[in-house]
Amino acid sequence: MAKQELKRDLQNRHVQLIAIGGTIGTGLFLGSGKAIQLAGPSIIFSYLIIGIALFFVMRALGELLLSNAGYTSFTEFAAEYIGPWAGFVTGWTYWFCWIMTAMADIIAVGVYMQYWFDIPQWIPALICLVILLGLNLLTVKLFGELEFWFAIIKVITIIAMIVAGIILLIIGFKTSTGTVSLTNLWSHGGMFPNGISGFLLSLQLVVFSFVGVELVGVSAAETANPRKNIPSAINKIPVRILLFYVGALFVILVVNPWTQLDATSSPFVEVFALIGIPVAAGIINFVVLTSAASACNSGLFSTSRILYTLSRNDEASAKLAHLNKQAVPSNALFTSTIVVSIGALLSKLIPDQAFTVVTTISAICFIWVWSIILISHIRFTKMRPDLRAKSTFKAPFTPFINYLILGLFAFILLVMLFAEATRLSLMMTPIWFILLATLYKYKNR
Repeated sequence: MAKQELKRDLQNRHVQLIAIGGTIGTGLFLGSGKAIQLAGPSIIFSYLIIGIALFFVMRALGELLLSNAGYTSFTEFAAEYIGPWAGFVTGWTYWFCWIMTAMADIIAVGVYMQYWFDIPQWIPALICLVILLGLNLLTVKLFGELEFWFAIIKVITIIAMIVAGIILLIIGFKTSTGTVSLTNLWSHGGMFPNGISGFLLSLQLVVFSFVGVELVGVSAAETANPRKNIPSAINKIPVRILLFYVGALFVILVVNPWTQLDATSSPFVEVFALIGIPVAAGIINFVVLTSAASACNSGLFSTSRILYTLSRNDEASAKLAHLNKQAVPSNALFTSTIVVSIGALLSKLIPDQAFTVVTTISAICFIWVWSIILISHIRFTKMRPDLRAKSTFKAPFTPFINYLILGLFAFILLVMLFAEATRLSLMMTPIWFILLATLYKYKNR
């Protein structure tokens, strides 16, 4: 039987919006309040630093993917340039990352629905999961369409807030907390009101805000014209970071002094409320609801494709490589959905602290994945100078920038070790890698 292949049904607009959706994480809407409380106005620098670092990670990913048209994900070049163990560990780790992220997001959907309906949160969570499963099973183009519209909702919300904030700034609008002014950036304790420690502690939250930026790489095998669409999507990431992250946070901080923002609520609500929109909370609730659904949708897509790739490489059950009539890896999709649904049902019994533990472990595992991409790229330039010379999408400043970003990731992990909120998660994460190492050794015995 001929080997089944994924269909290249994702068009340029799908890839562009998947890239935008990946660079606008739920962390921007939900986690920015807490991050601002930690870092104050210096949170802008946190997003700039991590955003720039991940742009170079994506450039390395783009060059590697385009060096071989047969690559379906980054696990394959990790296996080729670092070793089979790297492909195995990275593939399963990426699956684990998104499973946990999807668990958290599907529970969030249930929580947001309680804003309008007084029902147990697990009911809308499971309904949303079943709907997303059904749509993902039909065709990869439907996944692209879903992400296209989910991303548009996020983009419109952020642009509307930025435009409104700039208008308030120009007219010197007076609010209950003072005048909308640039001086709000430094008049309440300076740019680093909580010192360098607050700034460093915010880096982990910012890292989690960017998870999913690598989805362009996961979708490569189903992109109609990867040599055109992938470079285009990756090269626009800096503009998106400046607009959607730095621009949005800049507006939030000039409209409201950072001291007036609540760590437990979305700062976006504050800005819309100041404009005089009475249904601001409802609008933002809808946006974060679609953002959570979008993240879960991305989770189902990415985990199913990773299982498909692992299966094709004989690192998971052969049944997981089965494609349905629409060329969707249905068995892999069902498997991931079942695991996410079990987590969703169990999560309502887990205390609030567990959510922080899960998302922190997810961020740590994503750092592993991004680091493997950088290391694979270093190895690629050394082992295949012929392909490097022919590359039409060379990653700049290689290998210096690779080592610099790897050092930044190591530093962030060190900060997590000293931070009380993230220490437990960091110390628990090695259990996952020990388990994978044991499984790999047993598999190759």
